[in-house]
Amino acid sequence: MPLGFFLLLLFTAFPDAVAETLRHSSKNKTSIEIYENIRGNPVSGPAKCSFEAVLKYLNMTNNSEIYTLSRPVKNHNHSSWIFLEVKVYAILDVRETDQSFISYIWIYLRWDNEHIWWNPEDFCGLDHILVPTQLLWIPDLTIEEMTEQDKASPSPYLNIRSHGWVEYRNDQVVISTCRMQVYRFPFDIQSCNISFKSIMHPDEEIMLYYNTNDTEVTEWSREAMQMQSEWLFISMTVTNKTVSHFGFNQTMIIYTKNMKRRSVLYIANFLLPVFFFLCLDFGSLLMSDTSGEKVAFKITILLSVTVMQLILNDILPCSSDRIPLTVAYCIGIFTLMLISLLKTILVIYLTDKDAQQDNETQYNQEEKLKIVQSCFTGLKKQSHVESVKKLSFDEMPSLNKQESTTKHMEVPLAMEDISDELRESKKKINLLCNGHEDKKPYYWTRVAQKINNVFVFIYILSAILFLSTIAIMWYPASGEI
Repeated sequence: MPLGFFLLLLFTAFPDAVAETLRHSSKNKTSIEIYENIRGNPVSGPAKCSFEAVLKYLNMTNNSEIYTLSRPVKNHNHSSWIFLEVKVYAILDVRETDQSFISYIWIYLRWDNEHIWWNPEDFCGLDHILVPTQLLWIPDLTIEEMTEQDKASPSPYLNIRSHGWVEYRNDQVVISTCRMQVYRFPFDIQSCNISFKSIMHPDEEIMLYYNTNDTEVTEWSREAMQMQSEWLFISMTVTNKTVSHFGFNQTMIIYTKNMKRRSVLYIANFLLPVFFFLCLDFGSLLMSDTSGEKVAFKITILLSVTVMQLILNDILPCSSDRIPLTVAYCIGIFTLMLISLLKTILVIYLTDKDAQQDNETQYNQEEKLKIVQSCFTGLKKQSHVESVKKLSFDEMPSLNKQESTTKHMEVPLAMEDISDELRESKKKINLLCNGHEDKKPYYWTRVAQKINNVFVFIYILSAILFLSTIAIMWYPASGEI
């Protein structure tokens, strides 16, 4: 039986053993010569420099089951090592309402295939080839936080090195969950994770490795960054942990991306307008409390702040652990304006109460004046009657005159005294009725003035303390970069 035919049967029956023999073959024979002896199909000339020659040498086209059905190890006790690297190309979007993170990342995988080996010198220095992904086993790595599969098609090729390393590169858009911390919105810093682990294999079968230098990983992503949307990329850290979700231990590689929100637009479009509304409320303190326009003005400002709160409600997630400082900022300013409005209503009520009493007093004085004037008119009429009687008395006989002279002389003198007193009373009443402008404020008006003066001081002091506290609580997040 010819030796070549025997080797061909041996290779067909025991491919792994023959491949191992080829790897440790004699130095006198190259891999091409051994391949020619086994196949009986000599490879020479330009054919030695082609990819097909390597594929035929590896028997990858005719016997692909050995490369695709299971992990690429010759002994099942051997573990497969996988090296993982991730770069962030772009931060596409961060959705606070549904707490999701959309990023465009670059993934690099490298692992060892024990079934692959060739000598580059035998193939014109060809040390790597590209093959379709369907021809080789690929690690079953998945992203834990992913909520939606990438719609773009994955990379169709694998890069195979002559010493058995297999490389896989793929770009994809990852839509993943990210628990948002919006306590210091819009000066917040978010940290979103992308975690890689095997779906089926435990640590005994697959070992994951990664670059432990966070500074180098950060610089790679910063150099590759194309777009950041409203976010500013800060850093990326890599850690690992062991999980046991399915009854066996698995290593999980966690890439954490730290990014800071660009807050300029939020300051200009939200925080400053709310602060300007508070300044308008300060200006309303100079308006007269007796005017009804002041109440309407304050109510309009309150409604404006309410509209800003509704806009904020559409931005922030409803599942936040703590009330964001922006919400506290709006509620605090709204509360200050509400207290100012209630004070204005109270002052107007007290002022109106005194005005009502003043109207009642004036009405009573006018009634008394009318009574006095009617009395004075009646006395005048009586005096007129007495004068008439005096004339008729003068016409009486001389005998009666002499007897009644004394009595009738006393009547005009008494009438003159009463008339003088009535004139003095009339003057005093007129002064009381016409002298309201020179009188001192009443009791409730004085109380309203004291309340207004004290409130202005407390109101301004409370607003300054509140805004200072909010700014101090915001500062740690805004000053980290």
